[in-house]
Amino acid sequence: MLQPIEGLPSSVVAFEASGEVEASDYQDVLDPAVDAALEAHDKVRFLYVLGDEFEGYTAHAMWEDTKVGVGHWARWEKIALVTDDHTYHNAVKAFGWLFPGDLKLFSLAELADAKDWIAA
Repeated sequence: MLQPIEGLPSSVVAFEASGEVEASDYQDVLDPAVDAALEAHDKVRFLYVLGDEFEGYTAHAMWEDTKVGVGHWARWEKIALVTDDHTYHNAVKAFGWLFPGDLKLFSLAELADAKDWIAA
């Protein structure tokens, strides 16, 4: 499930993932939010929190994630990933150079810092 994170500028798309994220979460929640932000801004920023309640993605959700990222490739200005999961930290460290825009990792304890960075 994806829950929106409120209180950030309109150029920031922000969500927290919990439980198992499914393709419908992207289609019904994330995609419309990204599309709305891109209608108002040339580039958008993305804050994504994988909290303690996050369990993972279905295979279809992983495909939807790829489509969102690649579909708007040149329009991502900043991406902040907030998680304590070392698997995601290691993946971003290994493949972060492939991501468009600035990409920064934060721990869950640094969520406030991530919000400040993504909004700046």
